[in-house]
This record gives sequence, C-alpha cells and structure tokens, in this order.
Amino acid sequence: MWGRFAWPVTLEAGNILLRPLRHRDKREWMELRQRNADWLAPWEASNPAPGGYLPSYNEMVRALNAQVRSCSALPFVIAERREGSRRPVMVGQLTVSGIIWGSALTATLGYWVDRERAGRGIAPTAVALATDYCFRELGLHRMEINIRPENEASLQVVRKLGFRDEGIRRAYLHIAGSWADHRSFALTAEEIPGGLLRRWRETAPRA
Repeated sequence: MWGRFAWPVTLEAGNILLRPLRHRDKREWMELRQRNADWLAPWEASNPAPGGYLPSYNEMVRALNAQVRSCSALPFVIAERREGSRRPVMVGQLTVSGIIWGSALTATLGYWVDRERAGRGIAPTAVALATDYCFRELGLHRMEINIRPENEASLQVVRKLGFRDEGIRRAYLHIAGSWADHRSFALTAEEIPGGLLRRWRETAPRA
C-alpha cells in the first residue's frame, strides 16, 4: 500500500464536512433519501440479476464497512453546518470506491446531494475534499467519476472542478432497470499540484 490508510476520517472545508457513514445514521439517511426519491430515481443503481434486489440500509453499511477493512473504499456522509443547528445536517453521500493499489493507485468517486441544497457549491467542495485526501494522504494517482450523459446536475460538478472528459463507456452500469451509458471524467494528482479544493475556491463564482 502506497499511503497510510486510516479510518475513520473527517474532512472539513468551511461549513461543509465529510464524515463516516454509520449504522446510527439510518433514520436521517432514510428521511433524506425519501425526500429526494424523485430527484435521485433516474440515476439509481439497480440489480441486473433476475429478481435481484438492492441492499437494505444496514446491509449497505455492512458492505461498505467490509470494503473499508479491505482498504478499498471510503464511505462518507456529506454534512453541512447551519446556524441554529446543534450538529451538522446530512445533505448527501459521497463514496470513494474501487481503490486499487500497486501500480494503478486509482479510485472511483460517486456522490449525491439533497435537491434543496443543489447548486450551492456543496457537491464540488465535497468532491474536492475527498480527492485531495486521496491524493495527498493515501498517495493515489488518479480519481475517476462516471456520470450518465443526461445527468446535467452531476455533469456541472465535474465541469466546475475541471475533471477531464475521457469519453463514453457503453452500457457501463445497470441504472434504473437497464444498462446505461456513462461518461467518464478523471484527474491525476499531477494535474492539480496545489490541490483541487484550492483550485475550486479560486475559480468558484462569488456570492
């Protein structure tokens, strides 16, 4: 292993933080997902096996924790500090998965954010935080994000961050009941020597 894989990890930038997804987050996570069901449905992964089902929340967390133990994933909650709230409020999820060590030093990143908080810079900040951590602390070389070509909200995130468009992957993932094309975007550590969060802050539109 190239870098030092440590877990749990909390990453922060301004009022946005990434913290580990936990079993005790179930109620908040379920409420957030239910509120965003229509917003997320077109992009949801599905099980291609006949009669296959998606894991329950607890099964999902157990599977992600198993990947953490094998040093192949980082499952984060995206949370936001808000005035009047005693603790940061869950606004989404970000998972770094498929971490490959050795000569590849690569990973894949996926994310979703509460529709009510979309367009406020939360997703770009979260992606930048996770990417910088993977490059600087874990020693990874490449981060990849795969997005449905129709998912304009997610496409805006990688465009804002300057991820390189590497083209279409045909029938890449089973989404919402059928095999779906995805567009692949990537960055390598050499492309952002000053860090992705710093570059995002320098180029983000001012309020």
